[in-house]
Amino acid sequence: MTAYAIVDLEVFDIEKYLRYQRAVRPLLESLGARYLARGGEFQVFEGDYQPSRLILVEFPSLEAMDDFFHSEAYQSLEPQRKACSSARILGVEGL
Repeated sequence: MTAYAIVDLEVFDIEKYLRYQRAVRPLLESLGARYLARGGEFQVFEGDYQPSRLILVEFPSLEAMDDFFHSEAYQSLEPQRKACSSARILGVEGL
């Protein structure tokens, strides 16, 4: 069943983040994941939640998402991401 990663990201160093992004994209694609939204304009319709930068990634399944986040390849990139950004990342199964 399709699953979605919902990421609220705050970038501290855009140049370093763009290098991370170029490295992580092939990993996502190798698992059949794809970006659906990445940093576009958004609007909060209810509540006081004010995300910084929203990213939505579609994965083939929640298991594929888990495999990605725990893979050696991603874990080797995570320190690079954390050095230039902070994130809240959620995974949810689709219908």
